[in-house]
Amino acid sequence: MNTEIATAPATEAAVRLTENAAGEVKSLLEKPENAGKHLRVYVEQGGCSGMQYSMIFDERRPDDAVGELQGVLVLVDAFSAQYLRGAVVDFSDSLTAGGFKISNPNAAQSCGCGKSFTAQAS
Repeated sequence: MNTEIATAPATEAAVRLTENAAGEVKSLLEKPENAGKHLRVYVEQGGCSGMQYSMIFDERRPDDAVGELQGVLVLVDAFSAQYLRGAVVDFSDSLTAGGFKISNPNAAQSCGCGKSFTAQAS
């Protein structure tokens, strides 16, 4: 599995993608329903640890932090950026525990499901 992390452009991206994640996102962006959209990574209240990660294909908004990583435009809103700065999105196609995973240096604690976290106190 190649987990080399893409280098962010000069306008530092809030999150980074591994080569595997970028490849999977590019593949998903080829579907007709995702035409003209970009990857949005965000957090919201919820999950078993207080905050949960989400990713969707969405259009760019004026207040988004935007980074282009390996040909993928990654969008992060201002609220989410404070919790995601420095996080890395990876993808695995293994039969067990496959899918997208986020490694977040800002998480004080992560849930066993890997989809939620407790934010560090500021």
